[in-house]
Amino acid sequence: MTDPRLDALRHAAPALRLKTDPADLEHYGRDWTRRWTPAPLAIALPGDVEEVQAVVRWARAQGIALVPSGGRTGLSGGAVAAAGEIVVSLERMNRALEFDPIDRTLTVQAGMPLEALHNAAREHGLQYPVDFAARGSCTIGGNIATNAGGIRVIRYGNTREWIAGLKVVTGAGEVLHLNRGLIKNSSGYDLRQLFVGSEGTLGIVVEATVRLTDPPPPSNVMLLALPSFDVLMKVFAAFRERLQLEAFEFFTGRALHHVLAHGAQPPFAEMHPYYVVTEFAIGDEAREAAAMAAFEHCLEQGWVGDGVISQSDAQAAQLWRLREGITEALARHKPYKNDVSVRVSRMPAFLEETQALLGRAYPDFDVVWFGHIGDGNLHINVLKPEGLDDAVFVRQCEDVTRLLAQSLARHEGSISAEHGIGLVKKGYLESTRSAAEIAVMRGIRGVLDPDGIMNPGKLFDLL
Repeated sequence: MTDPRLDALRHAAPALRLKTDPADLEHYGRDWTRRWTPAPLAIALPGDVEEVQAVVRWARAQGIALVPSGGRTGLSGGAVAAAGEIVVSLERMNRALEFDPIDRTLTVQAGMPLEALHNAAREHGLQYPVDFAARGSCTIGGNIATNAGGIRVIRYGNTREWIAGLKVVTGAGEVLHLNRGLIKNSSGYDLRQLFVGSEGTLGIVVEATVRLTDPPPPSNVMLLALPSFDVLMKVFAAFRERLQLEAFEFFTGRALHHVLAHGAQPPFAEMHPYYVVTEFAIGDEAREAAAMAAFEHCLEQGWVGDGVISQSDAQAAQLWRLREGITEALARHKPYKNDVSVRVSRMPAFLEETQALLGRAYPDFDVVWFGHIGDGNLHINVLKPEGLDDAVFVRQCEDVTRLLAQSLARHEGSISAEHGIGLVKKGYLESTRSAAEIAVMRGIRGVLDPDGIMNPGKLFDLL
């Protein structure tokens, strides 16, 4: 039987596509966390801004919550719909709208996948430099909602740095045009930046004007094998001093073990406890010599035990697969994930403390580490042992996360570097944000989402 409230929505937006089949509700109602049973009322797939407005206004009138949805590749429960919400999927709003060659900006609809945005930029001889492994599935709207970072933050920064303007539909159903692509704009508050990282709690991003830049210089990829954990930051400092780094990514031998079991080829004859994959600019003999000098210096110091440098694009892709394939390789183990950050200068002390904490807390669990060490971002994946009840496993992990949050507070870090807070981490928000800050965020939300319909329960609870 059709819910009569959906009849009212169809009347308000006759061309709006709605999905109510159980398989669709399950597919669109969850993200990669898989910890909540999806139970949305329906899936709305608007085709334009006016239909998004119609959905929001209908939801206000009916008192029904909305969950904005991009590629649903999130890892914090931010796109979960488990309580009768309407999922608003922007997958139909996926086109490039306008390229400005003078400003070097590209305006796109928020449902455009990141990989499609990369391709659109290349068609104009430019690049959109934010990148990560989920590029084929995630969307620019979702990237904006979590201020996604990825593998090249060390060179280019987070999503925030590349957003020149936004068009959003607020929780009140109003359309706001924010910043309009300006480079300089001192006319009051920068509301554009409020929506970057807001996780769909203030409204729905429907269009984005992104800045583009020159294509990257020629680069090489090097894989390094490290004998111990405590030399990691020394290797980073040595390479950063000598090279123009594009990326500097770390992972453990346990991470490599799982990627190899998933089909990748072993890079060395022997296994090592830690690895770094780094990409750096080349293009002349001096830069290539600097890369070898950095490697040889680390080798002489005993900080590196082995290494390989790419000789072709295909080999570079193989080396990157060892890092980018980790998340997919771990998925079947239902990992409990922590995504944390501290200032790079505090990373050595934090790493030492965290390694000791996890060693005590998880003596019998398989813990896989990897991360963007060059920007202070560490991913910790605790794999669920076979036969252990899911709920028991999560409770054990959350006990440790509370201790990790306390450590982050001491080091003035963040419980979420790039995945967002969502449902998973909102209990730890106070380790990152003060009570005064959270009160300000609630006040902002009250203005832009007066009825509390936008992704409720995410980030923080409404009072």
